Parts: sequence; C-alpha cells; structure tokens
Amino acid sequence: MSAPDAVPLDTDVRWIHGSPSPRHLVDPPLQVHHLAPGTVLVRQSKDLTYEAPFILLLLGEDRALLLDTGAVDGSELRSTVDRLVADHTATRTGDTAYEVVVAHTHGHGDHVAGDAAFSGRPRTTVVGHDLDAVRGFFGITDWPSEVVALDLGGRTAEVFGIPGHHPASIAVHDALTGLLHTGDTVYPGRIYVEDPAALLDTLDRLVAFAEQRGVRHVLGCHVEMTRRPGRDYPLGSRYQPDEPSPFMTVAQLRAARDAFRTVAHRPGIHRFDDVVFCVGEGPRVLVPLQARALVEQLRWRLGLLRRRPDA
Repeated sequence: MSAPDAVPLDTDVRWIHGSPSPRHLVDPPLQVHHLAPGTVLVRQSKDLTYEAPFILLLLGEDRALLLDTGAVDGSELRSTVDRLVADHTATRTGDTAYEVVVAHTHGHGDHVAGDAAFSGRPRTTVVGHDLDAVRGFFGITDWPSEVVALDLGGRTAEVFGIPGHHPASIAVHDALTGLLHTGDTVYPGRIYVEDPAALLDTLDRLVAFAEQRGVRHVLGCHVEMTRRPGRDYPLGSRYQPDEPSPFMTVAQLRAARDAFRTVAHRPGIHRFDDVVFCVGEGPRVLVPLQARALVEQLRWRLGLLRRRPDA
C-alpha cells in the first residue's frame, strides 16, 4: 500500500548544530521548523545539551500530539508549544476544547526532562513512560506488534511498540505526511541496543510496516553521524557542523535492519554507513565511547574545534 497523496514535507533545512567553543555560544535554545501545515519539528540546542534531541509536534483538528519533552527544563518548549497551538487553533470553529497529548518515544532522561512544564497545562495529558502507562493510554493489548490509532481530528497517528533500545519505545506513523518516527531506535547515529533479540524483531516489523504503508520519511530523535559514511561524532559532541539530515529513507531503514542481523549477537561497537550499533553495555562499548568523549570535551573547552566554511 502506498501513500501517493501524502502531504510533502520540507526537509531541506540547516539545523542548529552547536558552537565551536564554550566562550562563544551562538545557537538559540530551540530551532522550530514547520515541515508542513500542522507538522512541526523542534530541535534543542547543543549549546544547552549535547543530546540535542528532535521533538515532533503533530497538530490535528481536535488535539495535538507532542512526542517527547527534551533533555532540559521544558519551560522554553512549553511556551513554544503554547504559541504553535494558539496559531493553529486561531480560526478553529469546533465546539470542544483543544487538547494536547504529551507522549514519549521512550522513557530515557533526554526525552522526558521537560515533562514538569506540561503537567499543569489545561486540557493536557502527559502520558507516563513506563510500559504499563504506554500500553494503557494507547490501548495496546498485544504488545509490541499491535498497531493502534490515535485520532487527532482530520489526521490519525498510528502507534506500535518497538522495544530493543528501551522496553517501552514506540513508533508513530503520520499517514497524512508519510512520516514514521522511531525515536532512538533508528536514526543517523549510535543506536544503543539493550535487548538484541527484541531489536531484531522490531527492525523486521518497522521495515514491513514502512513498505506496507508507503512511508516516505523515517525520523529519529538525534543526529550523531557525519556526512562521511561510517563516521560518527564522539559521544558528548557539542559542535557538529558536518551533520547529515535527520530524515532517512526506507532503503536506509532496510539497510540498517540487514546490517544489524550480522552483528546482533556480538557485543561491541559496529559501524555501518548510516548507523552505529552499540550492542551491550560492557567495556567493549563503554571504554572507546568514553575515551573519545573525553578527548572531544577537552578539545571543545580549549576552543580547538574549527568552524567549517559552510557551518
């Protein structure tokens, strides 16, 4: 099944990517980009957090779905979402109050740190990020394979479980735009594998779903690769001027699935063109990651990173 009538996304954007020195921080706290009407992607600045996560907002006629609240205090994100919702509903004529659902791609700290800023917001539901809370809110009875629909009014988000990186990870498909959001499960960067068997199953289901639904774009929450195949920025990088797009293709998703099949049972760091699989949490993974991170942090603090001409 294809999606020939999907609303096209504007993915040709230069994202904020940090500053070459802590003595001269240049990025705003957030970059807000309208991918399409009612579809907004936000990135938190590397000047605030090296994680620099992407946060997706889908605005329907009756409610909005915010996926993640980022890695820092959520006050700036809350005011941004309030403004985006107000702009979206300015000409709305519906009889019911507009709702916001704050859900999470998964429960790691760099995706839930801003939750408190939304906890008292009127007509807002902040979904818990443990497995029981996720299953309960979305009504998923057959985890992780069941695909459920969340009606936003005029657009439907399809949600299903994708464990492997985190037990309660979810994928969200927006049929209106052909966008498949996979959180930290597939993105151009280091994919940390907690449960290899679960991730094998997850990647098979993601590929099958993407092919069946005619997915046009695969999105994750981070960018950690450079534009050189197989080369990632060190853990903790605060300046990434040579980033690829956060949007991947179904072909890249399929290639990641095929690559992981070859290394799933081998603890360690495995580099491929578009992704790096970090299987397990032992010294084969932690020692090289932390060693590179220490060197990178020192170079950044000393101002030894050089700005590229196109940065």
